[in-house]
Amino acid sequence: MENNTELIALCENKAKQWLSPSFDEDTRKSVQALLDNEDKTDLIECFYKDLEFGTGGLRGIMGAGSNRMNIYTVGMATQGFANYLKKNFADRSSVSVVVCHDCRNNSRLFAETVADIFSANGIKVYLFDDMRPTPECSFAIRHLGCQAGVNITASHNPREYNGYKAYWEDGAQVLSPHDVGIIDEVNKVKVDDVKFSGNKELIQIIGEEVDNAYLEQVHTVSIDPEVIKRQKDLKIVYTPLHGTGMMLIPQSLKKWGFENVHCVAEQMERSGDFPTVKSPNPENGEALTLALRDAKAIDADIVMASDPDADRVGMACKNDKGEWILINGNQTCLIFLYYIITNRIKTGKMKPTDFIVKTIVTTETIKQIADKQHIEMRDCYTGFKWIAREIALSEGKQQYIGGGEESYGFLAEDFVRDKDAVSACSLLAEICAYAKDQGKTLYDLLMDIYIEYGFSKETTINVVRPGKSGADEIQAMMSNFRKNPPTELGGSKVVLVKDYLTLEQKDAEGNVTKIDMPATSNVLQWFCEDNTKVSVRPSGTEPKIKFYLEIKGNMKCAGCYERCNNESAEKVESIKKALGLD
Repeated sequence: MENNTELIALCENKAKQWLSPSFDEDTRKSVQALLDNEDKTDLIECFYKDLEFGTGGLRGIMGAGSNRMNIYTVGMATQGFANYLKKNFADRSSVSVVVCHDCRNNSRLFAETVADIFSANGIKVYLFDDMRPTPECSFAIRHLGCQAGVNITASHNPREYNGYKAYWEDGAQVLSPHDVGIIDEVNKVKVDDVKFSGNKELIQIIGEEVDNAYLEQVHTVSIDPEVIKRQKDLKIVYTPLHGTGMMLIPQSLKKWGFENVHCVAEQMERSGDFPTVKSPNPENGEALTLALRDAKAIDADIVMASDPDADRVGMACKNDKGEWILINGNQTCLIFLYYIITNRIKTGKMKPTDFIVKTIVTTETIKQIADKQHIEMRDCYTGFKWIAREIALSEGKQQYIGGGEESYGFLAEDFVRDKDAVSACSLLAEICAYAKDQGKTLYDLLMDIYIEYGFSKETTINVVRPGKSGADEIQAMMSNFRKNPPTELGGSKVVLVKDYLTLEQKDAEGNVTKIDMPATSNVLQWFCEDNTKVSVRPSGTEPKIKFYLEIKGNMKCAGCYERCNNESAEKVESIKKALGLD
């Protein structure tokens, strides 16, 4: 990072404010060390901005400083949230919140800090006795009739990170207008305004009783219990990647009737250091290394992994050659929705008002299935708060039957309003049992979908650009794509450009029309004549810009899969070159 004199002076002035008695001794020592260091890079990274309380809450590297996750940035966020709740629910005699946390370093400390601050502000707090999956936090808010919730988690981010997710009374992450209202209140708060001394009488510890209620509801998601009875010995290998999934997913699988669940021993040990993986992200094949080791040893039918807060699920299965392969997030979402739709129709449960949801960057094959089966499908922005919004909009009028996103998140029910790896793992095991009952594997099921609806290859390219200079570079990339959009990708003409920042789309003839979405978002999409789709968006939670490529093809038999895959891989390379990503 360039050591700009004015920037250094600004950061030094901000850092000196953190040497006051308002901050604890350890924090003051850490800040003084940053000030004393001749290399000002770390000082700038810690203080060049305030850790922004965005529409989903906070997420950042842990440490001292205004741009870091610590009890003071968490404290100011919570004080602002508490102020907003008291204003918004001023007509209520009492306001209550759920506080939950994951396995990360400092997560319990931050959760207890949050609970203390809410209680000090006269707000009733239901604090989980230990780490719990993100979806259980969402469930508990609805189950206990609370007005809001906070989950301390950084999901699948690297070990240096932690985060703060804000939820509303519907169990979903906060949306407009409350997101803006909370942000406004948070921005008014100074450290000295934070009420850190909790009122223990307003903090109630919760645990097993909520677990049991949640697992009972998750069990209702099962579509075909009979197939599980026939395939109860299905060999399942599961890993929680040191995280919260270990609290409930093995229990849920057992409750559904699966009797042969093997948990990866090394990764059933909770740890915020995630010692057995480079990154605790089931999207990365490396994270499944130990699970695949165990799967080969016992000749398993399926491998499943949940991320540290157990809202995402990754999986692997054997292909037609008996080799273990990873199934990506688009394919997982595709399999889920294919199974739900197919079996609801088969059992006569499907209603004309049922609907599914996917995000705009998720495979269009899902829309092809929905169209062919005459099921309503809705597109929404990335992030499960938008899927939750669709559920809420149709509550009491239409039935949500499933929805997901390419980043390994799926929700099969409406009693939770965030992605849910507990129900997803359980349903995934049922789908595997359904396939095995027909003498098939999950791979065979995926091939059946491709043969009926067309081949599709999805590739996500992450360009990581950390720090302030990285944020500037990402902004410049998006600006350049808007000024100079590609006219051809992979040898196919771009026939439609969508810009969700302006909510306008332009076709090949230059006609401009509006895009019907509830808000703007910094996303660009290019659609080609051959049905190739390319989406680009900066990540809202990590220092990266993401490119989502979807290549289509015709697949007449399972044996054609390798050819289709290779042809699509060549096109991916061509597109990467056109976008300057090679």
